[in-house]
Amino acid sequence: MNEEAQTKDKFWFYVGGTVLALLVTIAMVKQSETEKFAPIKQQLEEEAAQMNIRVLSGGE
Repeated sequence: MNEEAQTKDKFWFYVGGTVLALLVTIAMVKQSETEKFAPIKQQLEEEAAQMNIRVLSGGE
């Protein structure tokens, strides 16, 4: 019985470790995507700002 309890405890340890590893991997991938698309996002924001200036200055 004692051996079975130790095996069960190790099972949950492995499950917890696997879940933690998956969460870290997902976080790293998301961070990589954020860094990869940062220049594109900045360019879109600049274009939107330029378009707003044209609309405001053209309406006066």
